[in-house]
Amino acid sequence: MTQNEIFAFLLTLSAGISTGIGGLITLFSKSRTNRFLAGSLGFSAGVMVYISMVEIFSKSRDFLQSSLGTTNGYWAAAVSFFFGILFIALIDYFIPSAEGDIGHTKDTSTLKRMGLLTALAIGIHNFPEGMTTFTSAVKDPHLGIAIAIAIAIHNIPEGIATAAPIYCSGGSRKRAAVISFISGLTEPLGALIGYLLLKPFFSDTMFGVLFGMVAGMMIFISIEELLPMARSYEKSRITIIGFVAGMMVIASSLILFS
Repeated sequence: MTQNEIFAFLLTLSAGISTGIGGLITLFSKSRTNRFLAGSLGFSAGVMVYISMVEIFSKSRDFLQSSLGTTNGYWAAAVSFFFGILFIALIDYFIPSAEGDIGHTKDTSTLKRMGLLTALAIGIHNFPEGMTTFTSAVKDPHLGIAIAIAIAIHNIPEGIATAAPIYCSGGSRKRAAVISFISGLTEPLGALIGYLLLKPFFSDTMFGVLFGMVAGMMIFISIEELLPMARSYEKSRITIIGFVAGMMVIASSLILFS
């Protein structure tokens, strides 16, 4: 690899590692009270809903409209979005659900499963994102730095969304941190695989479909898993406060680093 390519890879790696940093932030709290659980899960849902509908789906539509035209591209983005919902719903269906009333038992295996599904969605999202960061930095290092900083800021709350359910389920700090780091490492992995092996096959259409699917996956996880679980722990307004706070954090990052 050339020096420029090495620099681009290091930028991508740094952006990916920030997902693990977000996971570590979640683990700083020593409390697992119901209010903390509900607030954390609400925050995670807010992050995922906002970034899915405002950022990821918009990217999907832009990519597909550039390759398929305005109307067809919008239709393709919408179909990809709902296919993503169907895809993660099937995974959710075939993964054995914990038995019992979540609202009363606070089933830990359900939270762990939620965290793993979140890690899967974020990991898939980070894969093409890593390719984008890497190729941008190779072509224009200054542009690559700006993109890497923006993505790193975005990845911190995504790490929170991954680690919070696992940690809140009673899992060890180490396990939650490792899973959040692994989901972030798909970013430099995407850079390497995309640049060395798959670059000739990538297109705006492929990126658009993949982003649309991930947006749908994140929305499903938020509505089906995160928010109901948060409400099962605490019926007060802490869930919606966490939800809005999550949206505000990710919105601020999008504005500041746009």
